[in-house]
Amino acid sequence: MFNWIKTALLMAAIMALFGIVGGVLGGRSGMMLALLFGGAMNLFSYWFSDAMVLKMYNAQPVDEYSAPQFYNMVRELTRRAGLPMPKVYIIDEDQPNAFATGRNPEHAAVAATRGILQLLSARELRGVMAHELAHVQHRDILISTISATMAGAISALANFVMFFGGRDADGRPVNPLAGILVAFLAPLAASLIQMAISRAREFEADRGGAEISGDPQALADALGKIQRYAEGRIPMAPAEAHPETAQMMILNPLSGDGLRSLFSTHPPTAERIARLRAMR
Repeated sequence: MFNWIKTALLMAAIMALFGIVGGVLGGRSGMMLALLFGGAMNLFSYWFSDAMVLKMYNAQPVDEYSAPQFYNMVRELTRRAGLPMPKVYIIDEDQPNAFATGRNPEHAAVAATRGILQLLSARELRGVMAHELAHVQHRDILISTISATMAGAISALANFVMFFGGRDADGRPVNPLAGILVAFLAPLAASLIQMAISRAREFEADRGGAEISGDPQALADALGKIQRYAEGRIPMAPAEAHPETAQMMILNPLSGDGLRSLFSTHPPTAERIARLRAMR
C-alpha cells in the first residue's frame, strides 16, 4: 500500500512539473498546451508502446509447440495469478533479461532473452516470469508508460523554453536565467521522479511475483545470478540505444555504480534480494 501511495504522489509531482514548465512556456495558455501535449503522448504510448518495444528488440512470438517448456511455465503461472494468458516472446540476445509490456492484462506480453533461458534453472526462471506477471497484474506497464512519456514531454518542453524563451501569465518574456534554470532542472527532476516510480514498482513486483510463484527464494537466486553475470559485460544493444526501455527489464541493463546508480530505474539488487530472503 505504501508503494501505491508513493507512486500516486510521484505521479502528481510529475504533473506539477508539467504545469510549471508549461507556465514558463506561455502562462496559462502554455500550461494548457503542455497538458494537451502530454495527454497526446500518453494516449499514443498507451496504445502502441508494446508493439514498438517488441519490434525494437526483434522479439519473436512462441507458443506451446515452438517453446513448450517456457510457454507452459508462463501458462501455469498465469493461471495461478488469475490473469488472461499473455503473448509470449523470446529475444535472440545473450544478456539474461526479461520484461512485460502491453496496455492492460487483456493485451499483455511477456518476453525473455535466450540468455536468461540458458543461464537460469527452471525454478529460477519461474521466479522471474512470476515477477513479470506481477507487473501485468499491478498494471505497472501503464504507470511506467505514463511516467516515461511525461518525463519525455517535460524534456521536450524545457528544450523549447531554452531555445525560444518563455512568457509569464501576462505575456511578458520571462527572465532568461529563470528560463535556463527551468530548462535544466525540470528534465532532471522529471527523470529522478520517473526513476523513483520505477523503483517502487519493482519492489511491489518482487513481492507479487513471490506470491504468484510461492517461491521467493527462487527469484532471489535468479536476481543474484543475473547480477553476477551482468557485471562487467556489454549491455543489450537495443537498451544502449534506447535507455527509456531499461525500466521494463528484470534488471536494468544500463545500471552502474556510484553516481550513475542514482539514475538507475531499479533499486539496488542486494536490497531486492534481502527483502525476498526475508519472505517465507
